[in-house]
Amino acid sequence: MSDAVNRPPFDPELATFLAALEARGPFTLTADMVPHMRQLDVTEEVLDERLRSRGYERRTVTVPGYRGDSIQLAVIQRTQRTGKTAAVYGIHGGGMMFGHYLSNLDSYDDWLLVHDVTLISVDYRLAPEYPDPYPVEDCYAGLVWITEHSEELGIDPERIVIAGQSAGAGLAAGTTLLARDRRGPALMAQILVSPMLDDRDSTVSTTQIDGVGIADRQMTRFGWDAYLGQRRATDDVSVYAAPARASDLSALPCTYIDCGSAEVFRDETVAYASRMWADGVDAELHVWPGAFHGFTSMMPQAAISRSAIGALADWTRRLLGAPSPASGSDR
Repeated sequence: MSDAVNRPPFDPELATFLAALEARGPFTLTADMVPHMRQLDVTEEVLDERLRSRGYERRTVTVPGYRGDSIQLAVIQRTQRTGKTAAVYGIHGGGMMFGHYLSNLDSYDDWLLVHDVTLISVDYRLAPEYPDPYPVEDCYAGLVWITEHSEELGIDPERIVIAGQSAGAGLAAGTTLLARDRRGPALMAQILVSPMLDDRDSTVSTTQIDGVGIADRQMTRFGWDAYLGQRRATDDVSVYAAPARASDLSALPCTYIDCGSAEVFRDETVAYASRMWADGVDAELHVWPGAFHGFTSMMPQAAISRSAIGALADWTRRLLGAPSPASGSDR
């Protein structure tokens, strides 16, 4: 009897990307790679020029994070804005260890900034230097601050959407649970794209998606180990660190949640959506056939990527209403 693990097929178009990765040779994430992976992929000057060309401006505010330590928030708003806007509180991905709070900010333009919202990105502290609970508590502290300072930011505190991808989506889910349990900010919605939710490494999809060279089981374990240390997969893990452990998902805001059928986080994503439904939460789930983790970022022009980007844009339109006529939404 074969010990081979059956794996869902990759989308043929996406598979070309994996083939190109494979041609470069095996990839193993190691600690010495992390500093490089924390760097911003463009200069701040280039980022600001991109934003200005779309009619936006960026400023940075320093706010109290976990235990009162300072963290930064990037605030991006339309240059010619009037009145209060909805806000998107974005949490970057990177396995809890890397990524940058200014990375990929212009990607929000396609599906959120066209609605004339304010985008706020949090520079939460990273593991392993700052393990749990620093990252999720930093995210929560930033959320509290923007709510308490909504007037000076020009945002509507009743229209704040929290959003994240991968580890950022896991932190978004944990922050949302903190807000509920501490009776903190009342979020309008949460967007969880391929969320990293479960440290226990026990699902079928974690076994299936191993050794594929992109966000697989080895990389996920590496991230959870950095975040939780020896507590990973023990009973000593908070639901805010690993939201899949939460026994009660009631009273959460409406949720957009998605993943690929051929990615490591598939089963925990589907289970989380199912449990939200069981607890009475309005959740929209998409499982994209043949998609690997991060496919919309790595191959945005692939047909399946365009479908996924379009589905989120449609959901956002229903949530926030039709785009502002001045937003240039016909780009």
